[in-house]
Amino acid sequence: MTSVALARTPLSPLLRLLILTQLAFNIGFFAVLPFLAAHLADVIGMAGWLVGLVLGLRTFSQQGLFVVGGALADRYGVRPVVLAGCVLRIAGFGWLGYAERTWAVVGAVLLIGFAAALFSPAVESEVARQAVEWEETGGGERTRVLALFTVAGQAGAFVGPLLGALLLAVDFRVACLAGAGVFVLVLAGHAWLLPQHIPGRTRIREKGGIRALLLNRPFLALCCAYGAYLLAYNQLYLALPEEVERATGSQAPLAWLFALSSLLVVTAQLPVTRWAGERLDPRRSMAAGLLLIAVGFTAVALARPAQPTGTTGLLPATALVVLLTLGQMLVAPVARAWIPDLAEPGRLGLYTGALSSVSGLIVLLGSAATGTLLDTGLPTAVPWLALAAVPAAAIALLPRGK
Repeated sequence: MTSVALARTPLSPLLRLLILTQLAFNIGFFAVLPFLAAHLADVIGMAGWLVGLVLGLRTFSQQGLFVVGGALADRYGVRPVVLAGCVLRIAGFGWLGYAERTWAVVGAVLLIGFAAALFSPAVESEVARQAVEWEETGGGERTRVLALFTVAGQAGAFVGPLLGALLLAVDFRVACLAGAGVFVLVLAGHAWLLPQHIPGRTRIREKGGIRALLLNRPFLALCCAYGAYLLAYNQLYLALPEEVERATGSQAPLAWLFALSSLLVVTAQLPVTRWAGERLDPRRSMAAGLLLIAVGFTAVALARPAQPTGTTGLLPATALVVLLTLGQMLVAPVARAWIPDLAEPGRLGLYTGALSSVSGLIVLLGSAATGTLLDTGLPTAVPWLALAAVPAAAIALLPRGK
């Protein structure tokens, strides 16, 4: 699907490379991450709150430090930052495969997260910049380019868990080493193909961008709303595995639910983006997406008191995955496309990174709280209603206009 869409879209070779980069990144990443919570709980024996904290630390070290990677990309260029991130990701996956103590696991996940904090904002900011240029030269709406980027990422997220599930039948360590192997290939490919200097991208040597960013209220409002979405999305790795195991006694169906989510994005992202672009402004598109996500968590909350099991018990989890994925299709491309309109000139990497840094902090705080909620003796619907309230409340935070 991704290759067909790219073939029909007049994108530059660099933009094609960056979009396919996202595909490769996610294959390696999702071969490991969906199975990390079960490994930490069942093999290493961590308590629920500690599993939630570790997952939150991984997200924070990635999303929370995006601002560092973005600023480095503005200063030194895309290529060196991407290559350094790939090296760190290889080391992190190798370490995680052999980590058996809490401190070692924490160190490995922090390294894995910081690796993405380097390469992801560099790639994402350049994709956004190229998308604006493509729009200005009459290629089409920038959100279509960002939608292609999302499709490529979800295609990787579709293949990754299936690969990980096969490798997990051997050992978690094998899955980690396979993920590291994918990034070895990515490193070699980008050392060969990624240009040293990208035309039109100027390097910013001056300091002072952070202060202007902190005074940019519309941008900070976007960050908070996006953080609420990301916290909800992170429940695919924390709350969803718990619900699937409760319903079926196994986490085996988890890989298929991840595959369903990715397949929906790969097949429906471009039509959804086109439909939303014709009918909704950025604020309304993100509001609709957040509302769908809230409805997904509410569906699980309504079903939990009955404690359904088996195939019937999987229906609420499936509804959550579908609605959360539809919400993601409306939220993610629009948020990225909105950044260039709110960012200071020449600081697109910084602002792209800051979007993820603020949202990463929200996920860090929210993940530990969610893990605690799931472990308490509260009525079974309460944690899910709390999760539904987060994206619903975030609608009021969205900035108005561009």
